Amino acid sequence: MFYREAGEFKTSYPADQQIFPIALDRLGVKIVLVFAFLVVPFIIDDYWEKSVLMPFLVWSMAALGLNILIGYCGQLSLGTGGFMAVGAYAAYKLMTAFPDLNIFFVIILAGGVTALVGILFGLPSLRIKGFYLAVATLAAQFFLVWMFNKFPWFYNHSASGQITAPERFIFGVAITGPEAPPWATYLFCLTIVVLFAFVAKNLTRSVIGRSWMAIRDMDIAAEIIGVPPLKAKLTAFAVSSFYIGVAGAMFFAVYLGAAEPTEAFGIEKSFLVLFMIIIGGLGSIVGSFIGAAFIISLPVLLKNIMVGGLGWPTDIVQHLIFMLIGGLIVFFLIVEPHGLAQLWRITKEKLRLWPFPH
Repeated sequence: MFYREAGEFKTSYPADQQIFPIALDRLGVKIVLVFAFLVVPFIIDDYWEKSVLMPFLVWSMAALGLNILIGYCGQLSLGTGGFMAVGAYAAYKLMTAFPDLNIFFVIILAGGVTALVGILFGLPSLRIKGFYLAVATLAAQFFLVWMFNKFPWFYNHSASGQITAPERFIFGVAITGPEAPPWATYLFCLTIVVLFAFVAKNLTRSVIGRSWMAIRDMDIAAEIIGVPPLKAKLTAFAVSSFYIGVAGAMFFAVYLGAAEPTEAFGIEKSFLVLFMIIIGGLGSIVGSFIGAAFIISLPVLLKNIMVGGLGWPTDIVQHLIFMLIGGLIVFFLIVEPHGLAQLWRITKEKLRLWPFPH
């Protein structure tokens, strides 16, 4: 039986503090990682790369960042699309200004630039919260997109106003550009996402992560017991913006190859990432991946069945997808505010105690 245990046998503090304390969880993660790194690259094609795997990786990274800010620190943000645009344009300027700079460092530095911008727009969180903070970050969304459209320096005075990623290689294999093979772009993004997912998991279990959760649960009480709100909120904005900036850089440079701010980073992208963490689970690293997988795979599945299989009109199917996702969001907000990740946690606990009552 899955998740059956016969007591707790932790003989050391490191064993008790493992990221995955249950043996079956550790085995499952290892199997998933082995399959993702050693099997998928050999069977991937252009359709799976462009329609499923790359969108899943990019939006999982963005969902991780937003979940750190909202799920762990309790600071509501609607500026995800704008911060992704900062990461994308920072990557573009770095790639054009430093042609010999490795694409991995371009992505990381773009995240660093976005973190600085995130700190700047996170300053209002020191005085306002809730709905008013959401409005302030929404203003940041519109301001950033307007700025990238308004000033030609950001797109190197291109006549079209569009930015295009130059070709970059790692070990002689193209990672960006039209000649990049699907397995290479997939492995590059997968490595970054897995690396920073483990960083995020450890970060949320650290002193910084506990200070975020204290601010989220009750900021006044947290300040009374010695948690500095300034440091906690600004570090949450910085780390969250870093992850979102990395997602924006991957979205532009590796996935799309070209972008225009209004189309690629509009307000709908901010709501899309917000829906992912609501459905997946607020305050859960695994929930970020579950939500991204659900939001990305559901439209692809329905379009293949209804349009490809049943011959329904594309516009009708698209409206049905909007209605279904909207209904699911309302359902989870009412029935299970902690999303699919919480349902998975409850299932595991029941399996560990079965057949005894919980």
